[in-house]
Amino acid sequence: MIPRPPRSSEPTVAEADAWADVLVRRQLLHAVVLTPTGQWLVQDRPDGPVRVLASPADVLALAATIQQRTRSTRPES
Repeated sequence: MIPRPPRSSEPTVAEADAWADVLVRRQLLHAVVLTPTGQWLVQDRPDGPVRVLASPADVLALAATIQQRTRSTRPES
């Protein structure tokens, strides 16, 4: 895999929200909610615990982890 260059700016709320929407629509997470304080509440499954993420960067890091896990468990084509 080709390494990506480092980001030149911090992730935005809009970018984190877009990733959260994709993860929920693809059923990789049950729910992701932005709170008025700027924190993100994340639930993997309906009966699972709720995690608190502090920033959009944390949401993107979670999305990257899920994407990496999904790619590593997908059968080779």
